[in-house]
Amino acid sequence: MAHSKNGQPDAGLRSLNHYRNQLPLWRYWPRQKLLPLIRFETPYLAWCQEKVRTPTLDSYFAFTANLGTHTFFMVFLPILFWCGYASLGRGLVHLLASGVFFSGFIKDLLCLPRPLSPPLQRITMSGSAALEYGFPSTHSTNAVSVAVYVLSLLNSPDCTLGPGTNMALQGLTYIYVSSIVLGRLYCGMHGFCDVITGCLLGGFLAYLQYTYGPTIDEYILAATGKGVTLVILLILALVRVHPEPADDCPCFDDSVAFAGVTLGAQIAYWHLARSKMGWYEAIPGATSRFELVEVTKTALRLVLGILLLFIWRAMTKPFMLRILPPVFRGLEKLGLILPRRFFTNASQYSRVPAQLKDHEVLPNLSEIPSFITTMRHPRRRAISVGPQSEADAYETLAYREKRRRESLSNGNKVTPATEVGQTSSSVKETRTPKLSRRPSKLHDYEHMMGTGALGHATAADVGNQTSSTTVPFPDFDAGIEADEEELFAQIKPPRVRYDVEVITKLVVYSGIAWIVMEGAPLLFLQIGLAAH
Repeated sequence: MAHSKNGQPDAGLRSLNHYRNQLPLWRYWPRQKLLPLIRFETPYLAWCQEKVRTPTLDSYFAFTANLGTHTFFMVFLPILFWCGYASLGRGLVHLLASGVFFSGFIKDLLCLPRPLSPPLQRITMSGSAALEYGFPSTHSTNAVSVAVYVLSLLNSPDCTLGPGTNMALQGLTYIYVSSIVLGRLYCGMHGFCDVITGCLLGGFLAYLQYTYGPTIDEYILAATGKGVTLVILLILALVRVHPEPADDCPCFDDSVAFAGVTLGAQIAYWHLARSKMGWYEAIPGATSRFELVEVTKTALRLVLGILLLFIWRAMTKPFMLRILPPVFRGLEKLGLILPRRFFTNASQYSRVPAQLKDHEVLPNLSEIPSFITTMRHPRRRAISVGPQSEADAYETLAYREKRRRESLSNGNKVTPATEVGQTSSSVKETRTPKLSRRPSKLHDYEHMMGTGALGHATAADVGNQTSSTTVPFPDFDAGIEADEEELFAQIKPPRVRYDVEVITKLVVYSGIAWIVMEGAPLLFLQIGLAAH
């Protein structure tokens, strides 16, 4: 078997028993029990997607998917704090951090793939599908947790909003959550099992926050230094026990970022409440109402506050990546570093590149213009077909092997001619076992699974098109199967990740939370931007 320079098998020669080799039995067993369900629902998802797709819905669901991302919430949450809704902001921080962490925890624990493409088309506004595993849907977890929590607050006896405003906000909440959850199915990014589990997880987290959130806040307010230290150690322990995935998946990066946000938020909340300067009650995020703040001051606070966040990350991240490698090398010599899969140890590199192309929760300042351009063109989207991650490729190979074994068990001999070059109809006759699904269109969708057709990423700006049709599905010859090497060749390899990035993320995102809750409000107070 050929090997690459790092001693690992070349991509095209990796074992089909990848997950059995990579996962312990207690993780592999539930994965194998859930995998048939994900495979079974894929043809039905493809059938539904083709039946209901329109250019308008393509654009709508691709656009609204942005409202369930980590980036959206990282921009939206500071606005709540700086416009007078700190209590709501704290609740949403807890919800989103726990939702991202635990959905990512389950994803990396079970390593379940997304529904295969083909037959599904994946519709996004970025042109690339997520590299994470599929089960459960983090978008659904975030959306449902936020929606259930907000609806609980709106229906509580303590709500002081007028009936009309309350009803309008509830209506917007229902539209929001249904758009995100249904959009995950429509866009081909998740299956029924993914979104249902994500919804259940989100609802459970919202229940915990609504029921026990005030108790947690009271504990933080009354805690001593030892109590806060215990909370910090608990958060760090959760980061440490986060499962290591079988593939290079970015779930852990997101979990670390939001663990940092939670850590910084708890420290800031505790310190604010105990501050002897007496300005905690005066900051806009603590007592003022948005309707009582002058629009100009509010706008200035938002601009200045968000600018502070970008400056903090732009300065802190390079600094940490420069000073940490020597420290990590020293700790590694003492045997104090616990290596993590897919992260390169400091002893194996001399320096970390200054510009890392990363999957960031908060975008870089240089990315803001392109982000605004995207938001200004909500009808712009991209259609992707074919494997787009290692998990996709391994699932394609595994499903292909499953189908071949079923064919052999039914007495059909698989020949080279069957594998490559035959028409779709002849393949069905000689290779595919009879299925119980009806109508026969589902049979066609199922036969596309495992073909490993070359991926397509076609930018479709519907606003510049006169046609009212959706982007057509490519013509696939189901008898042609890409080999392993070809499958992995069409996947963009992930960049090298460095061990110091974990601590860097914790520090950067802890600082972001502190700036939002304490640093920026204190600055607003000093320069006369605080609400009165």
